[in-house]
Amino acid sequence: MSVAPVEGTAAKARAELPDHAPHILIVDDDRRLRELLARFLSEQGFRVTAAASAAEARTRAQCFVFDALVLDVMMPGESGFDYARSVRETSRVPILMLTARSNPNDRVTGLEIGADDYLPKPFEPRELILRLNNIIRRHAAAPEPRPEGEGAVIFGPFTFRPDRGELKRDSETVRIAEREREILTILSQARGGNVDRETLAGNGGFAAERTLDVQINRLRRKIEPDPANPSFLQTVRGVGYRLVVD
Repeated sequence: MSVAPVEGTAAKARAELPDHAPHILIVDDDRRLRELLARFLSEQGFRVTAAASAAEARTRAQCFVFDALVLDVMMPGESGFDYARSVRETSRVPILMLTARSNPNDRVTGLEIGADDYLPKPFEPRELILRLNNIIRRHAAAPEPRPEGEGAVIFGPFTFRPDRGELKRDSETVRIAEREREILTILSQARGGNVDRETLAGNGGFAAERTLDVQINRLRRKIEPDPANPSFLQTVRGVGYRLVVD
């Protein structure tokens, strides 16, 4: 059976799917299975990103916020169990484990480390869809609490606390430099309004404004899925910048 490449299929699906379509990360070292799952899930209305290893999955997770993980247990190097355990240290994202093993102890292990469901291979594709929808629905019904406090600003998966100078992506702290913290504080105080370049640059005139561009680009790499097409830290032509808040 010939299968279209994942990238082409995913790109086509992204162009046709609505923005609110659930985004799924598939982590499996079996290329054929990744492609089959990616195509099937895309046809069922999901956005799909694929990774061949835990290391590649971490790279993908730096760029996107996922609604669920479909995670293979048996992978070379870091196993699915190990990766799921590390994910659970900082995130409540729903995890569906896939495995060819029939040992019930493996299912218990997966659930003990925080997986939401477990599906042995081979499986019926329709069952995968049902299980995915169930864990996503359960997760949405009990959303992860976000830090509260006066002045807290939320944009996408991020929460910034100007009083603490603290930026978090869901429950995970994002490391930012002192100058990036100052820029976020100024933008947060504007609550979505435009902030001119001079205010963000501070003292230093033209040289400081040129440095500002570098600092903005660095900050975008930490908070934007696509830094070249920013969704949160937007340029306002002829004025400066603004932070698009929820």
